[in-house]
Amino acid sequence: MPSREAVISPQPSPSEITVFAPAKINMILRILDRRPDGFHNLWSIIQTVALQDEVQIRLRAGRQDIQLRCDATQLAADQSNLVYRAAAEVLARAQQSIGLDIELRKRIPMGAGLGGGSSDAAATIIGLNRLLQLEWSPTQMAEAGQLIGSDVPFFLFAPSAFVAGRGETVRPIVVEGVRWVVLVNPGFGVNTKWAYQELAATRAAVTPLSLVQRELDRQSRVSWAQLIAAAENDFEAPVFAAYGNLREIKRSLRAHGAEIALLSGSGATVFGVFGDEARARLAQAQFASENLMNVFVAPTCSGPLGWRYELPR
Repeated sequence: MPSREAVISPQPSPSEITVFAPAKINMILRILDRRPDGFHNLWSIIQTVALQDEVQIRLRAGRQDIQLRCDATQLAADQSNLVYRAAAEVLARAQQSIGLDIELRKRIPMGAGLGGGSSDAAATIIGLNRLLQLEWSPTQMAEAGQLIGSDVPFFLFAPSAFVAGRGETVRPIVVEGVRWVVLVNPGFGVNTKWAYQELAATRAAVTPLSLVQRELDRQSRVSWAQLIAAAENDFEAPVFAAYGNLREIKRSLRAHGAEIALLSGSGATVFGVFGDEARARLAQAQFASENLMNVFVAPTCSGPLGWRYELPR
């Protein structure tokens, strides 16, 4: 796992930076009432895990365009990419005209409920904030990120936070201790819009926050025992009804010692939380014969998004 400390090059004004963009898991994801703008209010506790993409940014003083490359061929490297959009938004807000070469190296599965695209966008904002010496606060960076995607502001306050509204309301918290997480991605995605539609169509009413969840909402530090006791994802009922194999993954993780297993976001990744790496690796091994599945083991993160400066090549 890369260092969380910045390694600053001898040059006073570095022109290249690499930011590590972690995946996220929703320890709690409640979908509440529908807003006047048509979106739903949510209430979530989100935690980053050390499965990371890399976003490398180089300043090119002789140009005024953004050139993006990505090692995932199925991901468009054009103006529709969240990294490109985040970079363009930062330059517009900062009123700067400079060329950028950005290289995105993907490890987080796409469309998996792990927030990879949003994390990449947040990493881009953090990287440009440092390279361009903008000195924006996390709140200022989140204002830019909110325009890119609902999950982006969270990553600017990572590693752990309460998130509410559409995702724009973020309150950082401290989760005491580290856990190991097994992420089981079945090799397909779940469409988020479809998941919201199914949830609305299949539930009779919005269930209010539980007493345990309301208690958590008042705290600035929480334990893993508290999180596990309150863990819940409203998307599980409709998504599991349509994709029964995801329910089986959850059962299998619990059977192999997970303290809790849960769908992340609207899916399709299911994660299990384990007390130590050895138990997590044993649980991972049970999926070794499943050729279509992508299974990762990573610890929870205990710090913000990390970066390193690099000498120009």
